[in-house]
Amino acid sequence: MPLPATGRPALNCTGLVKRYGDLTAVDGLDLTVRRGECFGLLGPNGAGKTTTIEILEGLLAPDAGAVEVLGSRWGADDDALRRRLGIHLQETQFDERLSVAETLGLFRSFYRGGPPVADVLETLGLQAKAGTWVGQLSGGQRQRLAVGCALVGDPELLFLDEPTTGLDPQSRRQLWSVLQRFRAADGSILLTTHYMDEAQVLCDRVAIVDGGRIIAQGAPRELIASLGAAHVIEFGLPSGQDAEPDAREIAARLAALPGVRDVDRAGDRWQLGAEDLQETLPALMRFAEEAGIALVSVTTHAATLEDVFVSLTGRRLRDV
Repeated sequence: MPLPATGRPALNCTGLVKRYGDLTAVDGLDLTVRRGECFGLLGPNGAGKTTTIEILEGLLAPDAGAVEVLGSRWGADDDALRRRLGIHLQETQFDERLSVAETLGLFRSFYRGGPPVADVLETLGLQAKAGTWVGQLSGGQRQRLAVGCALVGDPELLFLDEPTTGLDPQSRRQLWSVLQRFRAADGSILLTTHYMDEAQVLCDRVAIVDGGRIIAQGAPRELIASLGAAHVIEFGLPSGQDAEPDAREIAARLAALPGVRDVDRAGDRWQLGAEDLQETLPALMRFAEEAGIALVSVTTHAATLEDVFVSLTGRRLRDV
């Protein structure tokens, strides 16, 4: 992945606040996106990601804070600024009876410059669907079309709000390729997602958002390294064997195993952060044998941004 460009940032906001009655959706958020980087806003549904990105896009007015996009502020020459942006909303409505090429041509007409529709079709891998009605596209093809409508004006900065939600793995990877090509051509991206694997593939830096606040920020590799554990061991215990107060004793004994950096419990599932599987796994098996416990569904994986979220909040994204 090429290094992001230096100089004045593509986007900067400070002290961003947005309230809806008694609910504070965005709570004093500071954010900077450098030129030429892909920056990810990560977090569960309801964390404030969409509200934040809609403020940055100029679609919502904040209750407090300052926003600068490509060196400009909203309220000055908004039309000129919007021509420099590409925006992908969470939900994009198209005319079902227009073809793919006609839809891209319509969006292309809103801008003074940009690539030919044929080039965008090739970038999206939709050449064969150029004459197909939008209503006949699959979910993955519609998502690629929506991203294409954001790219057709040759933007400097691309806003993407949950661009791959609901897509199958193959469609997600096809969209990733489109975004990586835009990124490789020095485009800047602000991406919201609750898929941590997506952020690890696409993003130079990420901010984890929870309750409208940034609770961690940095390069994915740095945040994962901050756990102090390269691997995660997950397992379950038979029903009734991890009830309180037994669970406290079990947690203490697990924490004392060789190589264990941290212990987390969510319902009937346990998770150990470990630096060396060859050291910790045999010790875990000996503990279970000595305690007369049959471990259920033991799995291991390399530490991820999901594990960072669990470490910071005590919750899994899928549980929020």
